[in-house]
Amino acid sequence: MSFFEIVLAGILILGPLIAIHEFGHFWVARRCGVKVLTFSIGFGPAIWRRVARDGTEYRIAAIPLGGYVRMLDEREGDVAESLRPFAFNRQPVSARMAIVAAGPLINLLFAVLLYWILFLQPGESLKPIVGRVLAESPAAEAGINPGDEIVRIGDRPVRDWETASYALLDHIGETGNIRFELRSTNSQQVRVHEVAIERYLAEASQDPFRELGFSPWSPQLPAVIGMVEAGSAAERSQLKSGDRVLAIHGQTIEDWGQVVEIIVLNPERRMQWAVEREGRMTLLSVTPDVERDATGRRYGRLGVSVAESDYVIPDAYKQNRQLGPIDALVASVQKTGQIISLSLSSLWKMLKGLVGLDNLSGPITIAKVAGQSASIGWQAALGFMALLSVSLGVLNLLPIPVLDGGHLLYYAIEAITRKPLPEYVQMLGLRVGVALMGSVMLLAILNDIRRLF
Repeated sequence: MSFFEIVLAGILILGPLIAIHEFGHFWVARRCGVKVLTFSIGFGPAIWRRVARDGTEYRIAAIPLGGYVRMLDEREGDVAESLRPFAFNRQPVSARMAIVAAGPLINLLFAVLLYWILFLQPGESLKPIVGRVLAESPAAEAGINPGDEIVRIGDRPVRDWETASYALLDHIGETGNIRFELRSTNSQQVRVHEVAIERYLAEASQDPFRELGFSPWSPQLPAVIGMVEAGSAAERSQLKSGDRVLAIHGQTIEDWGQVVEIIVLNPERRMQWAVEREGRMTLLSVTPDVERDATGRRYGRLGVSVAESDYVIPDAYKQNRQLGPIDALVASVQKTGQIISLSLSSLWKMLKGLVGLDNLSGPITIAKVAGQSASIGWQAALGFMALLSVSLGVLNLLPIPVLDGGHLLYYAIEAITRKPLPEYVQMLGLRVGVALMGSVMLLAILNDIRRLF
């Protein structure tokens, strides 16, 4: 995707989330009798604006990285006597808390809605059956074998590879063991294995399965090259359509999955490939190009695709999903709750130093991931939007001054003590909050820039 397409995809995914967040504040404020002066999507100069009959200005601003709802408030200027009952600061503390909390909460509810839509779609997925297990890896040493089906990881039941990923992410930054419950092929007996980990996934962009030394099962495709991109590393290495890969750097190749794995893991590494071409073996020197994914991880890219091949996934390896409206709603609430829990635990582990700060991502990474999700299809884009909506809700509920959660903290103290915090205390907290969030945003942007190079 071009830079323009990536930015556009980022705006199309992030924009509605910002609008919904601000609408939550706006809607509850109006219901509480507060006069809203401005409803803005974005910051900076307005590129579109309209003033309604009630005096509320609706605007879209030039910088689409946030938004705000400006309400009548005596702390921001003189307010006419007749309008003072409609000022935000004149409302009971319960009403002010409801207005502030509405933004993050509507983001969480919107995520539930998006996941509900996704869970209603009929689909087919691979069962969580282990494919390749790397020799001398933690998985191999724990006794995990190809063909084992994962039943449970830790305390979480596993239904598919997505739930397996989230179950593993619960252990991010930890050292110790991860408990796997497995079922062998053609057996209902469940075995328990403990896989040793050390600062698991502490660094950004690691694959949760590869880190343990195994990969999900996938159908075996013949290691035959289909298309070779013009100007690619494959063309420079003289690979051709129809070549059958026999060995790479002395390793015998049995299927296309091995080829992809070796390419991805060896950016800019010169390797000797043995290919069969027109019935004869040919030796070639092949060096994959280096590229970076949305999170900055380096990987190899050759510019080849697998030749078309008829394959059938055995019924033993696949499962159908068709949830009714109620079951889909339950699943969407559970998934939203799981992501909230994962987000909070990851933040806590980051503060404790168990997870590297390079895991922080800013607007550039969000735009790139949004672009990649949009290019895959509407379901991937919707899933990323739901994930981002949860993150936006959780972030804004953190008890940091300048965020909604910081204001909620102030109002909670006021509700307990029956009087607001002194103005100088609130202003001091605001300065600390601005400095803290500014530092975090700067670090996230620096991480984004680092991932580009």
